[in-house]
Amino acid sequence: MKWHTADGLRAALEQFAVRSLAAHGRKHAAVAVAVTEAGFGGEVEGLPRHDAWSTAPALLLTKRASALRAHAGQWAMPGGRIDAGETPEQAALREMHEEVGLALGADTVLGRLDDYATRSGYVITPVVVWAGPARAVVPSAAEVASIHRIPVSELLRADAPLLNHVRGAEHPVLRMPIGERWIAAPTAAFLYQFREWCVLGRDTRVAHFDQPAFAWK
Repeated sequence: MKWHTADGLRAALEQFAVRSLAAHGRKHAAVAVAVTEAGFGGEVEGLPRHDAWSTAPALLLTKRASALRAHAGQWAMPGGRIDAGETPEQAALREMHEEVGLALGADTVLGRLDDYATRSGYVITPVVVWAGPARAVVPSAAEVASIHRIPVSELLRADAPLLNHVRGAEHPVLRMPIGERWIAAPTAAFLYQFREWCVLGRDTRVAHFDQPAFAWK
């Protein structure tokens, strides 16, 4: 599977049987699963920094600003609520522009992964987009504390995913180890399913995995 090219990823996602979720009173949001280049690295503790720009594939993640009312300081993908009249694809592109200053056209949309319903009352649609080098990304001071490039190779670690049970959760909590840290669902769910289908070609579902208690509100 030629997942490391836009055409290869688009072809893979065209074969993916997306599972959508009804809102059932939840708010509908979209996030951009943005495929970019790894850059200089070293943006997460435990990941090496390089002297030269790396074109190896990576996914673009953010740390949410500490002043936000909900999920402050948590790992996220660029995204937010879908406005009236918007498609998930349009919302993901708009939020990408607003949060990290990256303006992408509709032709960069490659497909979707499965919806994920959060404990905090959202149904999130992940939209995979081809972001190119994305050298000029700039965090929105109001929403984003920092921007990070996570090499796709990091998603293939032998210790990924991390699964554990917490009190009050029917299913295990999903986390993905990144460097010396870890990222929890829902973001981890999108990282894991991207790895499983787009990279490894495995039809793995993630909507049943739970979130840690700190993300329930």
